[in-house]
Amino acid sequence: MTVTLGEGNTPLLQAPRLSERLGVELWLKWEGANPTGSFKDRGMSVAVTKAVEDGAHAVVCASTGNTAASCAAYAARAGLEAIIVVVGGGAASSKLVQVRAVGGRIVEVDGTFADAYAHAEELAAEDGHVLVNSTNPYRIEGQKTAAFEIVEQLGGLPDVLTLPYGGGGNTRAYARGFMEAAGALPRLHPVEASHRADTLASAIRIVDPIHRAEVEEALERSGGSVVTVDDVEIVRAWRALGHEEGLFCEPASAAGIAGLERGSAAQGERVVCVVTGHGLKDPAAVE
Repeated sequence: MTVTLGEGNTPLLQAPRLSERLGVELWLKWEGANPTGSFKDRGMSVAVTKAVEDGAHAVVCASTGNTAASCAAYAARAGLEAIIVVVGGGAASSKLVQVRAVGGRIVEVDGTFADAYAHAEELAAEDGHVLVNSTNPYRIEGQKTAAFEIVEQLGGLPDVLTLPYGGGGNTRAYARGFMEAAGALPRLHPVEASHRADTLASAIRIVDPIHRAEVEEALERSGGSVVTVDDVEIVRAWRALGHEEGLFCEPASAAGIAGLERGSAAQGERVVCVVTGHGLKDPAAVE
């Protein structure tokens, strides 16, 4: 049985006004169109499907919010218990509402995301429990499908891919997907917040990226680099996506645009910016 809520096949939208202003051919991969409102659904479908096949009765994750909402929804779909570990005050309340709405159990811990992840690992060690963070290889397998879609939608590789950088799993997934679909990589520019611990962009509020080594390998192969921006730049990019292209995303999802404002693409290059989550995920972040 495939555990699905109809994830994937999200739009690739032209961004004519931003393209003109930034001097590039810009496309927006709108992952907020996924069932729970973020890119996490792609990998969660595969991870939970595999958990069911293996006879699990519970799935566990640590989360800043989007993984939590996705895990809880797909667990409910599969008839499994969902145990969600979050840092107290670290996840947007609207994302936790999603968890509660589908019956997920929230466990709060003190500290950082690393502390939440360590506790999730302990819980997942119990018999019949499966960890569904992006360290679960099936998560990456699901998320790489977005790269397949981009190659099909564009008719080839973009010159540049830019996306938010929290834990790094999505950058790793795109790199794998592009290699499998096209045998080559666009130049990858994951964009992180300068103050990871307390950025208003809660979805990327991860101090120590779990996939840092894999991200660095992908950047070396693609000729890309990490771009670091501050919260003022993230908010400016968030407003630009809304005011200039009509796209309402959560602040973290605008990080890729903030990276472009920093010059991560050259004039005339074809750029895909991954917009990872819907604005209703974190409406209180920017007033």
